[in-house]
Amino acid sequence: MTKSFYLTTAIDYVNGQPHLGHAYEKVVSDVIARARRSLGQEVFFLTGLDEHGQKVQQAAQSEGKSPQAYCDALALDWRTFATELQLSNQDFVRTSDPRHKSVVQAILTKLNNEGHFYRSKYRGFYSTRQETFLTEKDRRPDGSFDSIYGEVTELVEENYYFKLRDHQQWLIDYIEHNPDFIAPSYRRNEVLGFLKNNDLEDLCITRPAARLSWGIPLPFDPEYVTYVWFDALANYISVPAAYGDPALRAALPDLKLNEPTGDQRLALWPADLHVIGKDILKFHAVYWPIMLKAIGLSLPKQILVHGWWQKDGEKISKSTGNIIDPLAVIKDWGLDAFRYYVTRELAIGPDGNWTDAGFASRYTAELANGIGNLLNRSLAMLRSYRNKTVPARHDELAHEASKTVEAVRKQLLEPDLQGALQTLFSLITHANQYIDQTAPFKLAKDPAQAQRLDEILYNLMEVCRILAVLIWPFLPSTAEKIFAQLGLLKSPSDFNLAVWGGLPSGHVTNDPAPLFPRRDTLPSPA
Repeated sequence: MTKSFYLTTAIDYVNGQPHLGHAYEKVVSDVIARARRSLGQEVFFLTGLDEHGQKVQQAAQSEGKSPQAYCDALALDWRTFATELQLSNQDFVRTSDPRHKSVVQAILTKLNNEGHFYRSKYRGFYSTRQETFLTEKDRRPDGSFDSIYGEVTELVEENYYFKLRDHQQWLIDYIEHNPDFIAPSYRRNEVLGFLKNNDLEDLCITRPAARLSWGIPLPFDPEYVTYVWFDALANYISVPAAYGDPALRAALPDLKLNEPTGDQRLALWPADLHVIGKDILKFHAVYWPIMLKAIGLSLPKQILVHGWWQKDGEKISKSTGNIIDPLAVIKDWGLDAFRYYVTRELAIGPDGNWTDAGFASRYTAELANGIGNLLNRSLAMLRSYRNKTVPARHDELAHEASKTVEAVRKQLLEPDLQGALQTLFSLITHANQYIDQTAPFKLAKDPAQAQRLDEILYNLMEVCRILAVLIWPFLPSTAEKIFAQLGLLKSPSDFNLAVWGGLPSGHVTNDPAPLFPRRDTLPSPA
């Protein structure tokens, strides 16, 4: 059984509607998944929802619904969101799924039996909004707590704890010896700084069922449910376990899930890539590795941490009204325009700044006047001068195209998505300049220049074909449209097609049609 490239997003907490940050993380992950498939790998891409916890229970009560009914209704919205983004995920996990509950309870049973938990009384402060306990270290100098915690209450409560501090030095050593485990490097340094300058506190992994009923019951103590983060992180292994992943089945022998048969069985673990936001770095880079070590599983190969979006230089907030509704932008400008902007504007790692003017500018300059104009001009000239028929092969732009292909291949594997787009768009610019410099519209007037005109037209057609292959992971619909206008029946989804000379002499293309119609308006923010 060959292991698939296993890629995950964070699962989204189902207490509201999707926003720009959710869309960005999913699009980035989808581009990586498509790129890996294009390069010939089997890929399993997972996204989904985190549904347990006190916030969900309270929101359901306020609407007069059961927590499950509340989650079921919102899950439809989130699934629709994934569909609108045209994500190529293989599965959509919900932490209320029976398969997920079975895996979490098998983990809890194993770790309890092996002595990783203990029961203790806690006296301190609790943030319902963040569903976390706070200590004196979390107070401001004036004794208050940051507004991100919402209402903070004092609490005396007995719970079960997971022994994190026993693994602190091991985790430091692991991160130092595996420099690619957390990326970008400054996020790795952030985690190491935290671990080296703080004593790791044991993690409270339960909540009393008397206070919180909406959670996965502890299999060894029915008076408690599982802490939402311990539950949520396990989604990354609960889905592979359901597909019969051999490493997970071996690590969880008491798992009460039917073993799949034949082609349904997949080898997925360890994850190759967890794509997450910077706000949940500690959970994924500290708690999760220690959980996996205790379970007896390999760690993910990489945790890739992206930044946050601002709007016009300010924090995006409902209260200020500077909200970007991804679905409204997609409806107005098209999905590929949205996918292009968020991956081209923001590298994976730093924070980004959405501006409507910037969106419109990139749409016009790079999509409409860039790749759209290149394809339209090239096909129009082929139609006018050669009856839509591709001339004999010529290799004037072959070296430039081949250099671009190899650079993009490397950048997709890193993954440097912004860099890959910059590289392939340099070829678009070069090809548009090639038209201006060679002036085929002038050569067409001189019968003596017929061969030179053929050479130019072939180079333009072949560049457009290769560009469709390179751009497919980012803009799949656009890439398919390019192939359709070129009269090609294959899909541009195979990176191996990006080899010079693929268009045969005598091939007949179709008529051009605008890929990105020119616009004079700004995108609708909501």
